[in-house]
Amino acid sequence: MTTVQRLLDEKGHNVWSVHPDDSVLNALQMMADKDVGALVVIDEHDKPVGIISQWDYSRRVILKGKSSPRTPVRDIMTTRIICARPEQTIEECMAVMTETHVRHLPVLHEERLIGIISIGDLVKGIITEQKFTIEQLVHYVQG
Repeated sequence: MTTVQRLLDEKGHNVWSVHPDDSVLNALQMMADKDVGALVVIDEHDKPVGIISQWDYSRRVILKGKSSPRTPVRDIMTTRIICARPEQTIEECMAVMTETHVRHLPVLHEERLIGIISIGDLVKGIITEQKFTIEQLVHYVQG
């Protein structure tokens, strides 16, 4: 079983973040520049206080008629942060994402943010595991 730690070791530990007082427009620009669908919102003490995603933008800015340059991230971010731990398996994380309807999980180790994983990362990890299992079965059968 692949763990979150192994996934992060392969993918990288980069976490793109914004401050709660940053504008939504700045957050969107960072998401576009970094080609990511979500950013962790970090306070002045380097503590995660939320997450902002494309979903938050579409439902809490566009549909509410707000202005991206004038709306702070704190007004639209999701404050209920669901996190993963490095020792969790990708299957456990997939179950958490399915159950809670989230697409990104910040990864915390001893209350320190060490990475973020997306549903795409998990799917890629599961496919890699399945390919390996298939190859091993083929070698076993061909003996």
